[in-house]
Amino acid sequence: MLKEILTVSGKPGLFKLISRAKNMLIVESLLDGKRSPAYNSEKIVSLGDIAIFTQDAEIQLNEVLKKLFAKENGKTCPIDTKSDNQTLNNFMGELVPDFDRDRVYPSDIRKLILWYNILINAGITNFEVEKEEENAENADKKENVAAEVKEKPKKTAVKQTVKVNDKKMQTTKQTRTKV
Repeated sequence: MLKEILTVSGKPGLFKLISRAKNMLIVESLLDGKRSPAYNSEKIVSLGDIAIFTQDAEIQLNEVLKKLFAKENGKTCPIDTKSDNQTLNNFMGELVPDFDRDRVYPSDIRKLILWYNILINAGITNFEVEKEEENAENADKKENVAAEVKEKPKKTAVKQTVKVNDKKMQTTKQTRTKV
């Protein structure tokens, strides 16, 4: 579900992907339900592609949202997004104890809380990211098709003796050989 939820630079809130067009996406705001175009020139990021830095690696946003959902029992988060930085860091430390305090800024924590509240108010509680199995199957099919398509034959030069006016001359001729 999170793959269809987008954030668009320059536009407040979150958006649900409705349709795709030639050079834009049609998105619907989760705040007011209005539909609008999101062009290729705008920075568009799916929530399913976002991760939060930890000391060892990264944790996907959907995992953090699940933890927040369990902590708040499915209700909106009571932490104000205008809280001081120490309060926000303490809150994030409760959710993800080993988050990287140097690379996760208070503004990122504010966005997390804001996005969580928008999702809950919109009735979206399924924080699962679609399985990559479909993508893996498609990749396998592409590999099989690529294996079936043969490479173009390479050109090779072959020396050929040609008789011109009773004189033998050697020339090179381009021929194709199968690979």
